[in-house]
Amino acid sequence: MSKFDPAIPFTHRWVADSIMATRGVGGGSARQTHHLTEERQGTFHYTMGPYSEPVLTVSPGDRIVVETRDAFEGAIQHETDKPSQLLRMPFLNPQNGPIMVEGAQKGDTVAVYIESMVPRGQNPRGTCCMIEEFGGLTGTAYTAMLNEPLPEVVRKINLDEENVYWSDRVTLPYKPHIGTLSCSPEIDSINSLTPDNHGGNMDLPDMGPGSVTYLPVRSPGARVFIGDAHACQGDGEVCGVAVEYSATVTIRVDLIKGWTIDWPRLETADLIMAIGSARPLEDATRIAYRELIRWMVAEFGFDKWDAYMLLSQCGIVRLGNFVDPKYSVAAAVRKTIITR
Repeated sequence: MSKFDPAIPFTHRWVADSIMATRGVGGGSARQTHHLTEERQGTFHYTMGPYSEPVLTVSPGDRIVVETRDAFEGAIQHETDKPSQLLRMPFLNPQNGPIMVEGAQKGDTVAVYIESMVPRGQNPRGTCCMIEEFGGLTGTAYTAMLNEPLPEVVRKINLDEENVYWSDRVTLPYKPHIGTLSCSPEIDSINSLTPDNHGGNMDLPDMGPGSVTYLPVRSPGARVFIGDAHACQGDGEVCGVAVEYSATVTIRVDLIKGWTIDWPRLETADLIMAIGSARPLEDATRIAYRELIRWMVAEFGFDKWDAYMLLSQCGIVRLGNFVDPKYSVAAAVRKTIITR
C-alpha cells in the first residue's frame, strides 16, 4: 500500500504501517476489485459456519465492494410497523458471504480493512426500534423477568454521509461501523446474533472506516462473513438496536500466514484492541484484557506481570454490545505507550 495512493483518505494513511500492510501476503496493497452485489449474493445467511456455499473467492490484498442489507433485511418500512409481526427471531443480521481467501488455513489470520461505508438508496433511511424481550433494560429470554415487554416503538431516521437526523431536536454525526464480522468457526455454525471467538455480532463502534480487524482462521479459505451496518451507535447499544441501515461497504482483505490468534483483534491509528465476548460482562472484559496482555508479551517485549500492572494504569475499555446472547468488550492500549 503506497502512502501516496490517492484512493486512501488522508486519515487512513497510517494503514501503510499497520500489521496488515507490514505482515500480510498482499502487503496491504489494493489488487483486484470485486463487487459483491445483492444479486451476486443471492441468499443472505443467518449463521456463520463451514457449510454454506461460497459466493466469492479473493486473493490477499483484493478490494471488495459489498452491498449489505440492514439488520431487518428491509422488513421494517414504517413507524407504524410492529416488529413482532414482521420479524422472526433469530433471523436478524443478514450476512454477505462466505468470501473465500486464497491460501488461508487454520492457524492464519485474516485482516479486514474497512475503507468506506456509504448509505445505499436514493433517500437513505435508518431504522431504530424496540423489540419485545430484547435490549439492555428489560427482561429477556436470558435474563428472565416477570415484567411486561417494553412497548414496540419504531423510528425511521433520515441520514447522509455527514449526519444522522434523529429528530428536529437532535442531529448525530454519521459514524458508521460494521456490527457483524467474522470468519467461520471450525465445526460449528453460529447464528448471526451471537459473538464469540470467531468474531460475529460484536457491535463495536470502533470497527468502522479506517480500522483493521484481525480474525482467526479456523477453516480452509477462512470463509469471511460481513453485515449489519450501523450509521451510528452508542457504547453498549443499550436498547438492542443501533441506527440500522443498508450500506455499500468497501473493504480490503489480506492474509497473515502463521499468525495464530485466539480472539479477534482490532487496530486503529492510535490503538490496538483485543476483543472478548461472553456472559457475564465481566468475563468478556477478562478475556479482552488477557488477550491484550498476551499480545503485548508476544510482540511488544513486555513482561506479563508488568503488562498487567501497566494496563491497570492506562488500559482502555470499549463496550460493544451488552444486549445479545453474549456481550462484547474490547481492551485497548495506545500505540504510543507500547511502541516506545
